[in-house]
Amino acid sequence: MTRIDAPGGTRRSAASTRPIRIGICDERVLLLDSIAAWIIEKAPEFDVVVRAERWIDLVRNENFPTALVLMGEAPTEQVSLEARIRTCRAAGARVIVMSAQDTEGAAERAVAAGAVAFLSKADSMETFHAVARQAMGLDPREPVPADAPATGRVAAAAGAGAGAAASEEATEIIRPKLSPGELESLRLYAAGNTTAAVARLMNVKYETAKTYLRRVREKYARANRPASRRAELIIRAAEDGYLQ
Repeated sequence: MTRIDAPGGTRRSAASTRPIRIGICDERVLLLDSIAAWIIEKAPEFDVVVRAERWIDLVRNENFPTALVLMGEAPTEQVSLEARIRTCRAAGARVIVMSAQDTEGAAERAVAAGAVAFLSKADSMETFHAVARQAMGLDPREPVPADAPATGRVAAAAGAGAGAAASEEATEIIRPKLSPGELESLRLYAAGNTTAAVARLMNVKYETAKTYLRRVREKYARANRPASRRAELIIRAAEDGYLQ
């Protein structure tokens, strides 16, 4: 397992805060369900609000972004692991990557892209639990109150996924046509860069980059696909395959 230190500052108390919203994305369905069940039963300080087999289903879910995302390496995904991590980080979620193959160099790439930790197949759920608590500012050794509620969260997570699927089937998705400048600014912005950083990386003036992003938002709005907030714009970019 490779990991970086959790954010500093005052630690949170599991007994005095609301459950931390977590999303799980893994193409291995049995593992996905078993992890969710373990968290629901033994980690009541976390609330599993999204379960998705595909990356696109995670970002399209109405509960995304969550505070924490547990993400499978998913080598068959068209979007790279690094792009998926950067997208979650830009949307405000911390990321823990779990791998079944211990692919050479994957841990280093994941951490470099912004993942809090990279867990291998040899790591236990207890290890994940401790790392997840540390990532969210909780003492990894602090016991969870025995009377902490854990009911009602299975249905909530499953219902959210079903609602997203139904919405996708009922609505035809229109993909706006973006100019090269608009597309590049969108990709850079979705990767977590500020507008000023986008301008610098594109070698254009700040107002030009700002205009590109404004036009992107306007085009998505005309397609009835809201993108006024950063998280929404990231979701649109993921839906349309603009993340690499």
